[in-house]
Parts: sequence; C-alpha cells; structure tokens
Amino acid sequence: MSGRVRPPRSAGLATQVGGVELTNPVMTASGTSGHGTELAEYGALGDLGAVVVKSLSVDPWPGNPAPRVHEVGAGMLNSVGLQGPGLAAWLEHDLPALHASGARVVVSIWGRTVADYARAAELVAAASITGAGTCIAALEVNVSCPNVEDRSRMFAHSADATAQVMAATACDLPRWAKLSPNVPDVVEIASGALEGGADGLTLVNTLLGLALDTESGRPVLGAGGGGLSGSAVHPVAVRAVWECRGAYPGVPIVGVGGVLTGRDAVELLLAGADAVQVGTATFRDPRAPWKVLRQLARWCDTHGATVRDIRTQARLRAEAGSSTAPTPTAAPTATQTPTATPTSDGPAAPDAPVPSLNEGGRHG
Repeated sequence: MSGRVRPPRSAGLATQVGGVELTNPVMTASGTSGHGTELAEYGALGDLGAVVVKSLSVDPWPGNPAPRVHEVGAGMLNSVGLQGPGLAAWLEHDLPALHASGARVVVSIWGRTVADYARAAELVAAASITGAGTCIAALEVNVSCPNVEDRSRMFAHSADATAQVMAATACDLPRWAKLSPNVPDVVEIASGALEGGADGLTLVNTLLGLALDTESGRPVLGAGGGGLSGSAVHPVAVRAVWECRGAYPGVPIVGVGGVLTGRDAVELLLAGADAVQVGTATFRDPRAPWKVLRQLARWCDTHGATVRDIRTQARLRAEAGSSTAPTPTAAPTATQTPTATPTSDGPAAPDAPVPSLNEGGRHG
C-alpha cells in the first residue's frame, strides 16, 4: 500500500532478548497497537523486531467506562482497563492474521489472581507449538494489575507477589516481566521477578496520574485516574533501565516509555536495553514504529555502530560498576538485592551508577 513505510534491513540492527533473536530492536508496545494486525495498513509487521499485542486475560473483559483516553501536556492519560476478547477468541480470530503477516509476536498476559496468570500462560504456550502459533516468540507478563486475593494491591508493587506470578507462569516460552515505575525501588521488584523465573524485564509501564475537569472538579477519565505515557515518561524509563542493567548486567531488558524518535530508542539502548518498544507515539502517527526504526538505522550508520556494539558496551559498563550484582546466569537471592548510595540529585557521570533515591511510594 502506498502509505506503508519500509525501513532498511541491516545485519547491524540485529539483537536478541535472551534467547529471542530479533532482526532489529524496535517493537510495538502492548496496549497501543491492538490485539492483531491493526497497524498492517501502515507498515509491514514483519519488518519490526516484534509485535506486542494488547494484554490478554483468559476470559473476555469489558474494561473501564468512557472516557478512557485524555491528552495531557507531554503525553497521554489512559484508563482503558485492559479490555479484551479473552484468549480463546484471540487465538481463533487474531492470531492467524498475525501469523500470515510475517510478524514475530509477543503475547502480553494479565490476570486478577496468580491462577489467572498461570492459566493464561498455559493457553499461550500450548498454542505456540501448533499452526499459527509458531509466530509467538515470547510472553510478556503484565504484573501491573490488582490482585483480588490481596485487597486489590498491584502485583507489580510487591516483589513477593511479582515472584509468585512469574513462578506460576513457567512454561516453554521466554517470559518478560513488565514492571511498574510506581514503586520506591524498581530494582527490588526486578529481583522478585527474576527470583520467580523471569527470563527478562520490560521497563516500564505507565506512571499513575490524574486529570480534573476545571469546571466540575471531577476526574476527566471515566474510571478516575489513569496511566501516564508518552514523552513525559521517557526519563523515568531510561533511569529504570540504567538501574536494572547496573544491578543485573546479564539480564535481558526491553525498554519502553516515550520512544518517539530514533534518538529516544538509542538512549534506552545506551542505558542498557536490548530492545525497545514504541507505544503512545502510534496514536499520533501509526507509522511511528517504522519511522523510529529508520531513524535508529541512520544513527547507527552515522556513528559506525551496531546495536550489538551498544548492547556490549552497556553490559561492560554494568559489570565494571556493580561488583555486588549477581552473575548473568545466577538467579538473584534476597541477599543479592543490589543497593545504591544516594548522592546528589544532579546529573551523573556517564560511567557512574545512578542512585536509587527511593522517592514516591506505592501509589507513585
């Protein structure tokens, strides 16, 4: 189609997230490109590193009341509420088209109990070895969901709860834990995810936010608060990736948050990501993932670098600066949770570890 963007193909863009080999590091982000081939009109899905589908639960879920999306100064608030058709319907209606498109697919799953997550992982893993399911490359486990067995506290706000979810989703597919930035120390939650068996980390989900109607004084979104995404979140994502890479030099990391340009992607890669996801930018321009890929390719050409070069340097930096972190092949233990000494709030030198200031709290 005339409106489709075809980015360059180059061996210099190849990367891997643990055992998942990708032709390039640019993926879509869950929740921003639908459950299937909605973006295929704008670019070849097979040209991207992977397509991450909107989070799916075992059963259909209606989501939150409207309005669900609200544009704010430097981003977007959303409270869609994980609306979805349920995994059975998705496997029947959306997966075959994704397979036919040539896309590599990462399936994002969610649940309200640990058992919900376990069942979702079981269904996806079973589908991945037959027919159209062979395009499924990994599971992304979205733990930013209320645990109805623990007074609706977010799984992602507790290292123990995150570990329980990751242990319950054990299957033959690689699993990436998608973590929340709304915690005092994301490295602590990452430790729980890895203890539970996560093969990698996706950093980060949205920040909690609220917008009010200045006439009525009531929340603009139908469910009240929402998740802030877009360019405002980018520095938060960069810091989370930097801290987790410093803590765990060998752990696969996917960076997500405010990737609007190729330079944004490069910044996350330099911080320690193995791949990146493009999300909110697609609401403004559905061709954004392909444009980011094209700009990333130009940056690499201009700087005489490959994505693997960037990844290697980030790991070497982390290994040199984190003598207390566990080895890449060792599962972290409670005694191995890295800590950082707070310094100033000013910018850090390129090779300096960024301190964990433990600001914010469970609700951001």
